Amino acid sequence: MKYTLRALAGATMLAGMAMSAQAQDLLIGSTSASSSHYAYFVSVGQIINENAGGINTTVVETGATMDNIRRMSRNQIDLGLVTTNVAQHANAGTNEFDGNAQDLRLLWVYTGAPQNVVVRADAGVDNLAGLASVKFNPGIKGSATESTTEAVFATLGLTAEYVRGSTTDMVNSIKDNRVAGYVKSGSGNKVDGSTMDIATTTGISILGLSAEQADKLRAEMPDISVVEIPAGAADGIPAYTTWSFGVGVAAPASMDDETAYKIVSAIMADKTAQANAMASLKGASIADMTLQFGTIPLHPGAARWFKEQGIDLPTKLQPDNG
Repeated sequence: MKYTLRALAGATMLAGMAMSAQAQDLLIGSTSASSSHYAYFVSVGQIINENAGGINTTVVETGATMDNIRRMSRNQIDLGLVTTNVAQHANAGTNEFDGNAQDLRLLWVYTGAPQNVVVRADAGVDNLAGLASVKFNPGIKGSATESTTEAVFATLGLTAEYVRGSTTDMVNSIKDNRVAGYVKSGSGNKVDGSTMDIATTTGISILGLSAEQADKLRAEMPDISVVEIPAGAADGIPAYTTWSFGVGVAAPASMDDETAYKIVSAIMADKTAQANAMASLKGASIADMTLQFGTIPLHPGAARWFKEQGIDLPTKLQPDNG
């Protein structure tokens, strides 16, 4: 009988050890497979699988931010792509999530989208208030840029004669002097390709926020970030201040701390795979972008990595447990 009990105890222990040695399977929500961001998430999955011991991930094609947040709330995915403005709406239970607050935590931000107010240099406009009686495109119709620009203008008491249309429409209209300018997401600290296209034939200026406007946005629009863009966004463009949102990765608050810590540690340690998947990441610091663009608290496991590096977290990123 003793030998039988010992054998059973030994078998139970071995079974427990085998279960603990099994990899933890996680699903990562990304976006459409046609997007450059999908390739980034494929690299993220590979980094985690190879470097975060005991975690095995699978990347799932999804409808991006809104779809990912809904899937996380239904426990259909474990982490996923979010834009920082929509993540803030989700946590606060505002805008698209009115009355239905979500319990999300930020893991990291991998790219920023500064919103550049680009105008023809000959438009006679040298500040945002000067757009009041000018034909101006607030962003591609239906885009996050458009809705965010309108919210920023409303907060700051700014007006413009809005003209709607696609990027191609607006580029041609600005070149032909039918529209004075537009708001277009930048590529890191540089203007994007459509703005460079305009600049090849037309002189451009970028209108920045005044110090007072920047302070008002910081105080009243927690869903966006106010960022400083150094000189050189395009030839001859001086440094300026503008609003921005970021693109990052979030997880439900229920993800255990050790899992979040191992994932973030693996991502932060990588020096090549992410940059190979997304060219704008070459030479960029994911830690710095997280600090700059993050709008919701970090997951405690992610915060642990930052604290180990001696990085002080701003109040908005402090995890609930401090």
